[in-house]
Amino acid sequence: MDSQAVLDEVRQLLAAGVTQAQAARESGVSATSLSQLLKGTYPADPAAMVEKLAAWLAARRERMAASLPQAAGFVETATAKRIEAALAYAQMAADVAVIYGAAGVGKTMGVARYAATRPNVWVATMTPGHAGVTAALEEVALSLGLKDVPQSPARIHREIVARLRGTGGLVVVDEAQHLGVAALDALRSIHDAAGVGLALVGNDQVYGRMTGGSRAAYLDRLFSRIGKRLRLPAAAKEDIEAVAAAYGAAGGWREVREIAGRAGFGALRALAKTLRLAQMMAASAGEALTEAHVAAARRELEGV
Repeated sequence: MDSQAVLDEVRQLLAAGVTQAQAARESGVSATSLSQLLKGTYPADPAAMVEKLAAWLAARRERMAASLPQAAGFVETATAKRIEAALAYAQMAADVAVIYGAAGVGKTMGVARYAATRPNVWVATMTPGHAGVTAALEEVALSLGLKDVPQSPARIHREIVARLRGTGGLVVVDEAQHLGVAALDALRSIHDAAGVGLALVGNDQVYGRMTGGSRAAYLDRLFSRIGKRLRLPAAAKEDIEAVAAAYGAAGGWREVREIAGRAGFGALRALAKTLRLAQMMAASAGEALTEAHVAAARRELEGV
């Protein structure tokens, strides 16, 4: 290993725009040690540090050589248009919409697109840790830009309502299946008090929790307020074709249909990941994308 060659390559990257802090962080060499190495003032045997830098450079070259093509980003599918319409209704009518169904059919992407193209739309994404009232309200407050909120649920509620009232806005709660019934009722209360739209987005559990026989009685107040229900049980044929076309593939390919049609496998999300890898495989071979590349990418990702 040529220490000088390694350090020269690091200097070239720094000159090209990689920051010294980034190089130190990614290589595992402290910023101070890296600075001393580059200046030739490192006080000890530099072999161990240079070895770390060499390993980092090699890994970086490998990533660059095998980098995946850029994701297609938002694809305007038929389902995306239905999601947009449901969200627009909830915002314009200051009503409640529930958008629920299978994973990977474009719910989160559709929500993000709507929020990016409309004023006064706030998205709060829930996790299993947000099941309780306080945690759920804190996440909504953060999405509104409210920081250092009090720990009292009642006071958080008041601050949220004060921020929302009169905005004509829409609060979108993604991954809402993680919320407990009390947290769902707290969101209903915000909707009532602030007079804004509310959209609950998630899997089938979102709707089931409001309609099942074991639900808390006070969820009837939320269920009775739902103005728009949009169930998305699976990726539509038109959606599959649109996503495939965005990556230069054909929606009619058997491999494409099978990937997008597998229940519980992430549908369009899994399809997009597979097509990105297939594009890389085709490009590496200097070939146009074919169904064979899609099949190879599928086997690679599924480990079969």
